[in-house]
Amino acid sequence: MTTKIDFKKILFLDIETVPEVENYQDLTEIKQELFSLKTQYQRKEEFTPEEFYNRAGIWAEFGKIICISVGFFSSFEKERVFRVKSFYSDDEYSLLVEFNDLLNSHFDKANNLLCAHNGKEFDFPYIARRMIIHRIDLPKSLNLFGKKPWEIPHLDTMELWKFGDFKHYTSLKLMTHILGVPSPKDDIDGSQVAGVYYKEKNLERIVTYCEKDTIAVAQLLLRLYNNDLLVAEEVVRV
Repeated sequence: MTTKIDFKKILFLDIETVPEVENYQDLTEIKQELFSLKTQYQRKEEFTPEEFYNRAGIWAEFGKIICISVGFFSSFEKERVFRVKSFYSDDEYSLLVEFNDLLNSHFDKANNLLCAHNGKEFDFPYIARRMIIHRIDLPKSLNLFGKKPWEIPHLDTMELWKFGDFKHYTSLKLMTHILGVPSPKDDIDGSQVAGVYYKEKNLERIVTYCEKDTIAVAQLLLRLYNNDLLVAEEVVRV
């Protein structure tokens, strides 16, 4: 890509989500019924709602966020420094408030952008929906009410890779592989997060995985704009 972009104005992010409760039977009766209705077309007749419940984390109405990892360039032109920070907790409300404070304090200007892989279909709306559920005022960067498409401050590496081909889907794992970006999927993948969270009780492992995904998103955007990839010495965890 030849268009100029200011990498220091971008907040890269990735989220990890799990079902709101560990077991289907822990849901209220009405929530079980609603989950059954919500998933009837995805399940078809192959799975019961209970058998399908391990996937509940992909829906904001039945899941919760346990980690948001962000990354940003504090320096880019001469010496690059990419800082990575994570907001994580069993208490979704508290991590959303902390993340919201970051957006309002440092990424609320008109020329700031949020960037994620498949962010427009998943990460951004998921965060916004969970904030509304928790009665947290939406920050400017997530409040899309009344905005025109060109006013939305979001970048999506998957959308950029589509080049207008709206039926095309490319996973983060595939895109990093074909573009020569180190894979973030060297430990767990998204399908294992709920098990690591509820069975292993290992939130730290999920945070590490989430941070690797965030770094990978930044690497993809660098690669799309024909910049050199980050090396380990340029990444600082804060």
